Amino acid sequence: MGLLLQTPRALVRRVLRPGAPSPLAGRTVLVTGASSGIGAATALAVAARGGHVLLVARRADELERVRAEVEARGGSATAYVCDLVDGDAVDALVVRVLAEHGAVDYLVNNAGRSIRRSLHLSYDRFHDVERTTAINYLAPVRLTLGLLPAMRAQRFGHVVNILSWGVQMKAPKFSAYLGSKAALDTWSRIAGRETYGDNVTFTNMRFPLVQTAMTAPTEAYAGRGETAEQAAARVVRALEDRPITVDTVAGQVGEVLNLVVPRLSDALFHRFDRAFGDSRAASGAVSGAASGAGSGEHGDRSGDAGQHDQHAEQGRR
Repeated sequence: MGLLLQTPRALVRRVLRPGAPSPLAGRTVLVTGASSGIGAATALAVAARGGHVLLVARRADELERVRAEVEARGGSATAYVCDLVDGDAVDALVVRVLAEHGAVDYLVNNAGRSIRRSLHLSYDRFHDVERTTAINYLAPVRLTLGLLPAMRAQRFGHVVNILSWGVQMKAPKFSAYLGSKAALDTWSRIAGRETYGDNVTFTNMRFPLVQTAMTAPTEAYAGRGETAEQAAARVVRALEDRPITVDTVAGQVGEVLNLVVPRLSDALFHRFDRAFGDSRAASGAVSGAASGAGSGEHGDRSGDAGQHDQHAEQGRR
């Protein structure tokens, strides 16, 4: 019964005990995609609240930079280099983390990649679907499954998934990306119902646009959206309060429209789709691939930088 009032109690605690220690103090918090962007900002914010941060990403140099910054600010962090699309590497990471730290108390599934590309530019790019699924869905599910038994055994754990408001909107040009994110959204809601009795919970964060390196290839997004630090503050609050979802008003409105007037919603989004074309990055990656030049390609295969849900176009590696 305690979990039924978990988030309301957290809100009351913020009002009545504003100076109380954070629930993250003394806890172990694993953050993927921690080498920059939302992941790095989240790691710094968690460490500032007394949590020990386990930093996971592919880029060793950037990961070490974040670890050093955490410790320079008086926090505690351990870095783990791991390519999360490598299943064997994820399994080895789980074994090592559990051996060195015991159960992970909080997990932030932040690593991922975004692809914004129209269907007519995607007919011969099934690899876009494969690679978004690999890092946005299969990788976090595998990692979560590896850490869940210890969470359930200690009867405490919380998983935060960095998703997108697009899973509610069903935004055009994001079929590969949002398909993978929607899969994680649904998987986590079901998992949370099975682990409810063990006090292990999930939060799906449907973020709006965030200014990160992943948004850079999309000209229309220049200067728009939250900062990584603003996004990280919301992640930390979700870790502390453990809500089921964190939504935006726009995302909720879009979800209602999709349910109540689906054909009207399709018509409106079709107009938006026609009004806002593909960027040079998306179009250039396709034309470059066709010519063998590979021009106009952007991005990081595993989204190491933690710039998720920020809707950038990325081409072949």
